[in-house]
Amino acid sequence: MALIDSTANTSIEENLYKQLKGDLLDPLAVDLANSVHWLHLKNISQTENEKYPIAISGKGPPLLLLHGFDSSHLEFRRLVPLLNGHHKLLIPDLYGFGFCPRPKNNKYGKESLVLHLYELLNNLAIDSSVGLIGASMGGALAMEIARKYPEKVNRILLLCPAGLSGKPIKIPPLLDHLGACFLRQNIVRKNLCKQAFSDPKNSVGPPEEQIASLHLKVPGWSRSLAAFARSGGFANCGLPLPKQPIHSIWGDNDRILTGAIKKESLEMLNPNTEEISNCGHLPHLDKPNLVANRWLRASQY
Repeated sequence: MALIDSTANTSIEENLYKQLKGDLLDPLAVDLANSVHWLHLKNISQTENEKYPIAISGKGPPLLLLHGFDSSHLEFRRLVPLLNGHHKLLIPDLYGFGFCPRPKNNKYGKESLVLHLYELLNNLAIDSSVGLIGASMGGALAMEIARKYPEKVNRILLLCPAGLSGKPIKIPPLLDHLGACFLRQNIVRKNLCKQAFSDPKNSVGPPEEQIASLHLKVPGWSRSLAAFARSGGFANCGLPLPKQPIHSIWGDNDRILTGAIKKESLEMLNPNTEEISNCGHLPHLDKPNLVANRWLRASQY
């Protein structure tokens, strides 16, 4: 696999990222941040200076990790040390999220995220299919990629996948921006961060809260989030199931995906599912060793 890194001038987002990573409180996040490359992507980048971040580490068969809604590659900081001795890990920020550039008047719906990943894999010149680990919304995106480009994906692990069932709900103008304003509030960010963990009292502190909100400093964050809301986001992405082997892990104390949504998703993926105890919506943060073990154990067969 050849890495094609851009030689263009440093972008606004890259300069910002260099500043922000110096303030990171979590040592694992620092390690992951130091592995980030900034790529100019054919059919995605509109200017020479528009570059997209991806963390790359480890050696072995390629494994693509997809983060959830309004998050970033730093979400996988605890999983990376457990897998990079076995895989070449590719951890991008999804299009319109994380520390990606947000060009004005762009579309930020499902199709744009799929195209971004397709062009990213082509840019990296990967000569084999990749494994996929998708968390929350990243799980729905993993299903879309596996169906649309089956030759590029060999296996899938879903972590509390969101967007497998239901119908797209397109948020109308004005309400989309109000929603983004709401999500920007500091108290809202802290509460959502706590809600994602099984035991927030013992699991959430300043490092977790910092990482959950650090990417809000990227120019255009509100604009791209509102555009994504107007698009309808990810919904009804579970069926038909991709032909690749699929396994899913769910937290028994997931307070993000509950009720009918979780029930429909579990039934859809049955019997390729397991529910683990003392775990919330982020198994890769609550139970990283278990997640790594499940992936590596399946690699032996």
